[in-house]
Amino acid sequence: MKAWLDPLPLVAILRGLTPDEAVDISRVLVDTGFRMLEVPLNSPQPFESIRRMVDALGDGILIGAGTVLDPAHVTNVADAGGRLVVMPHADVHVIRAAKQAGLYCVPGVATPTEAFAALAAGADALKLFPAEQSSPAVLKAWRAVLPKDTAVLPVGGIAPDTMAPWLAAGANGFGIGSALYAPGRTASDVAARARAFADAWRSHSASQGTIA
Repeated sequence: MKAWLDPLPLVAILRGLTPDEAVDISRVLVDTGFRMLEVPLNSPQPFESIRRMVDALGDGILIGAGTVLDPAHVTNVADAGGRLVVMPHADVHVIRAAKQAGLYCVPGVATPTEAFAALAAGADALKLFPAEQSSPAVLKAWRAVLPKDTAVLPVGGIAPDTMAPWLAAGANGFGIGSALYAPGRTASDVAARARAFADAWRSHSASQGTIA
């Protein structure tokens, strides 16, 4: 995951995206520096959106699905060309299915028990979810026991002006949902929001000394 996280470790969560807008929305995100895009499976025709995004953007962008709850859906993601499986939970059956299919997997975890179980099953990174239920202090405590190279991305309620405490606690990036994209939002609006998040990441991470 490091190669995908290094340029800009923000995952765009495009819940509600439709196939007809998938390419336009994903292109403005890529233009602002995003390299990881997920279409949650409770969106309209998610596999078709993933397929169109992959066809338009190619292998230089990590595209996949979120809210993957069933191991059988991993095959659908792969068949659509997706290479990323993101989950709200830490079901080891889904994690193992994703790894067996050769896909990246980022499960959601809320406790150290879930975090270690997910890593043992092969998780490539951890999604601290929901971040509103947790705190930077919790993440800092996790950092004392998690393997040092474990990427942890808080997800839920993240805004450009709330990143700094999480970064100080050891966050490696963030998943960004409705603050970035919501159904009915125009591509230009999404682009402006994406720039605000990208600029905030660079500013906050530079002040924390996490980038040169």
